[in-house]
Amino acid sequence: QVQLAESGGGLVQAGGSLRLSCAASGRTSSNYAMGWFRRPPGKEREFVAAIRWSGDSTYYADSVKGRFTISRDNAKNTVYLQMNSLEPEDTAVYYCAAKYSGRYYYIPDYDYWGQGTQVTVSS
Repeated sequence: QVQLAESGGGLVQAGGSLRLSCAASGRTSSNYAMGWFRRPPGKEREFVAAIRWSGDSTYYADSVKGRFTISRDNAKNTVYLQMNSLEPEDTAVYYCAAKYSGRYYYIPDYDYWGQGTQVTVSS
């Protein structure tokens, strides 16, 4: 089992930045890819970004490319999501997730999920 805990959410004005963190505990010795997803108000959960265990490959949704950066520090069992140039449309609950195999953008392929952290971007 892997437990995930997100932090770093909050209220920010449009154009501002936030950095989300996701700390993993439990079975952290296994090689797993990490992803960030979000659920905007009244909408379905959607893929945001993902990173391989090695950190040498990253993947982004088109809506966040060039603004968000995913990274990881395996020594700290932590993955980050740096969010710049935030827009009101980025308002959502953000979740981190871990998986051992499968597609990076596909929610059912993820094995473990955090509880989520709220990000609100005001206009």
